[in-house]
Amino acid sequence: MKPDFDKMSKAELRSYALAHRHDSEAFYKLVDRLKADSKDQVWHPCPKAPEDWEKLPDLIQDQLKKQAES
Repeated sequence: MKPDFDKMSKAELRSYALAHRHDSEAFYKLVDRLKADSKDQVWHPCPKAPEDWEKLPDLIQDQLKKQAES
């Protein structure tokens, strides 16, 4: 009897998928969940100009504040 992957936390599902590498259903469920979590991510391009590198610390601080609030 397989566990209910929808009721597992992401960490539990990851552990299960690593322990049962032959279980493709668990693997795809984990990938789907990781993919769904990444849709809200904000992606910034790699800085190319020196002016962009100067803005990087501010962008990092803004991102850390947003994560702390949620």
